[in-house]
Amino acid sequence: MLNPISGIRLPQAPDPGRIQAPGELKSQSSFQSALTQAMDQVSLSQHAAAQSVERFLSGEGEELHSVIMAQQRAGLSFDLFLEVRNKVVNAYQEVMRMPL
Repeated sequence: MLNPISGIRLPQAPDPGRIQAPGELKSQSSFQSALTQAMDQVSLSQHAAAQSVERFLSGEGEELHSVIMAQQRAGLSFDLFLEVRNKVVNAYQEVMRMPL
């Protein structure tokens, strides 16, 4: 039988080796790496959709609904990335218009 009430755990102190200075960024969590990873995912999605179309047209047994789904997935991921990019550009422009 599953116990519905779990015990209370004491809070853990943060590891001093893992605390970052306010201006310090790890390379894994930087904005540039997140943007690069997002672009790579969009590119992979578009490449997979193109390969799916090629397999369908060459008669390699690719199903039509799989091709359509791959195309839609690639289109949606590109549209989402484009909207995020537009929001970032708008935010940058807004910050640049602020008086100092």
